[in-house]
Amino acid sequence: REQSVVPVARLAGVTREQFLRDVYPRRRPVVLKGTELGTCTTKWTVDYLSQAEGSKEVKIHVSAVPQMDFLSKNFVYRTLPFDVFVQRAAEVKHKEYFISEDEKYYLRSVGEDARKDIADIRKQFPILAEDVQIPEYFEKEQFFSSVFRISSAGLQLWTHYDVMDNFLIQVTGKKQVVLYSPRDAPYLYLSGTKSEVLDVDNPDLEKYPLFVKAKRYQCFLEAGDVLFIPALWFHNVISEEFGVALNVFWKHLPAESYDKSDTYGNKDPTAASRAIQILDRALKTLEELPEEYRDFYARRMVLRIQEKAYRNDYG
Repeated sequence: REQSVVPVARLAGVTREQFLRDVYPRRRPVVLKGTELGTCTTKWTVDYLSQAEGSKEVKIHVSAVPQMDFLSKNFVYRTLPFDVFVQRAAEVKHKEYFISEDEKYYLRSVGEDARKDIADIRKQFPILAEDVQIPEYFEKEQFFSSVFRISSAGLQLWTHYDVMDNFLIQVTGKKQVVLYSPRDAPYLYLSGTKSEVLDVDNPDLEKYPLFVKAKRYQCFLEAGDVLFIPALWFHNVISEEFGVALNVFWKHLPAESYDKSDTYGNKDPTAASRAIQILDRALKTLEELPEEYRDFYARRMVLRIQEKAYRNDYG
């Protein structure tokens, strides 16, 4: 069996008003084409990037293999001057390297203090920020972060979800993005916010037999494309060539719903965290019963959750 594949809709010339009226309420991924992004799509060559931000130090992920796995941490963190990093990320084979001559590089910009400060391209990369016109299809006070990303060709990022809405703006290069609906979470073998299924194109179905039940939404991004990823939608990203992107996250829920210590946009809303803690306590309480009773009341709890909390109108 193979997963059913749904191409992500592509819409050209969508205005802010059209997005908010016709696209946003549907809570589905959409590729926006022809959005005004500023001069970055033509200016951001390897040489220009290197020159613009110079030799400031950046913390990067370095991986000996293309598939990066956050769960097993098959990569190392290293620091390089930004201009050196850009040149290396654009190469296929390296004369200078940390692990191997064909290692992959990945930059995900962070705040000055990653534990306390959010990523904001205007603060971390102010010169490059001047070249970007972010599509502000949300209110200014909803803005959360703007994450600058650079990837080596062939690099694949693990499947995960974020708790905020976001635009993935592909400035240069090409990406394949595979997405899964929040409703397919039971088939994705989750560990926290991440899926254990790394290779979504050739999954190990003996190890992950339910994965085929997940519906695969798929798109290919080119320079200038903007992908709207609604909160809670899982996404897996492959950089088909060296590329530069910008993620813009914004708060879809009231500001007080989010964990104040979240600088990445991936900590569960506080009410969800509390509910999970209460559920864990309830499961602990069930352990006081013999197995036959525990099984029966656990099934009743599942039914009650389905009746009270599941949506019926998911598309």
